[in-house]
Amino acid sequence: MSENCNQSCNTCSKDCAERRENKNDFSEKPHEMSKIKKVIGIVSGKGGVGKSMVTSMLAVTMNRLGYHTAILDGDITGPSIPKAFGIKEKARGSELGMFPVKSKTGIDIMSINLLLENDTDPVVWRGPVIGNVVKQFWTDVIWNDVDFMFIDMPPGTGDVPLTVFQSIAVDGIIVVTSPQELVSMIVSKAVKMAEMMNIPIIGLVENMSYFQCPDCGKEHKIFGNSNIDEIAKKHDLKVLAKLPINPKIAAAADKGMIELFDGDWFEAVAKILEEKLR
Repeated sequence: MSENCNQSCNTCSKDCAERRENKNDFSEKPHEMSKIKKVIGIVSGKGGVGKSMVTSMLAVTMNRLGYHTAILDGDITGPSIPKAFGIKEKARGSELGMFPVKSKTGIDIMSINLLLENDTDPVVWRGPVIGNVVKQFWTDVIWNDVDFMFIDMPPGTGDVPLTVFQSIAVDGIIVVTSPQELVSMIVSKAVKMAEMMNIPIIGLVENMSYFQCPDCGKEHKIFGNSNIDEIAKKHDLKVLAKLPINPKIAAAADKGMIELFDGDWFEAVAKILEEKLR
């Protein structure tokens, strides 16, 4: 817009008009050397529901099927992805840009903990700064020939989810919840945020849905009866998976061996994601 603009769009040049139309366009392009086919956001209405665990397991599942997967860890103040994969080396860069760190099975990962001197150092930053870091993980990191990128977003509907939805071309999101009615109510907020911003919702994943007794095989609802089917029906969404409470999965993540988890819970999700790539 010209310094001498008289606010009369009827006499404005085409270029000026285009700039005025695009002034609210916050979209960012990935690094010029990146090649990313599909971007899937993993979100939750609140913390503590196992969103990072689901992100990790989805990346591992698709990697096992022969796809090149990547994880952009958007949970800047509570990054747990490198720990789950047992990654201790730091991310490196060059004059071209930053490079993600590869896991044992070849999954590309970028997380703030891969840039900190000590992985226990706190990230005491305000929201806008955190949002900018997530954008830099998109624009400044060279993601080479990725079939599926999974973005592990912090819980809630604040700065970072808003930044991701506005600046990154997300192909769809998966919402993670747990059985408690309170959590289910908060999940509706995350679903409505995505709907408001026209982000496709692939479906819901309920974590900690039940515990299966190893002796008798009976399922126990540790956190009470699930409400996920009602929420899915209310928003016309699919329930993609109901994950059990499994100490072996938690132990694998604690030991940095999430790539060794054993389970077929994500088969239905994998088929849906494969359809998106066709």
